[in-house]
Amino acid sequence: MRSTLSLSQYVKKRNGVPLGASHSMRNMLSRSFGAKSFPIFWQYWNPIWSYYLSRNVMRPLASFLPISLSILITFLVSGALHDLAVSVVKWNIIVFFTPWFGLMGLMVIASQKAGTSYGHLAWFIRASINATFIIVSLGVTYFVESYYA
Repeated sequence: MRSTLSLSQYVKKRNGVPLGASHSMRNMLSRSFGAKSFPIFWQYWNPIWSYYLSRNVMRPLASFLPISLSILITFLVSGALHDLAVSVVKWNIIVFFTPWFGLMGLMVIASQKAGTSYGHLAWFIRASINATFIIVSLGVTYFVESYYA
């Protein structure tokens, strides 16, 4: 049986600094955007949120589903929770994050299957590539949503 990290251990592993440390946000942004692939970007992004998604969605699903499907469903659940939060604040049903996060989940899966890595490139180039993945998926989602609205 594999050991389970506590939230503080998980955050320190992902950020390189303890939970609540003064450089936590800077480290998260630097590690995420400077990641050598889009799947690794997501390993570093928002470690507190990913800790709970991993523990409560991804791992339970991966125990009986293929990992690719578990990844996609985890991204969809995260998007649905974001939509729910915005819907409560706006007091209006919002369905934007679920398809956007689903698209990013598909991009993660495709990147993993293709073995995409740009770790040999300078940090700024890696950051630009990772930001491009996010911006393109956001643009596609926005275009499709506005087309069908």
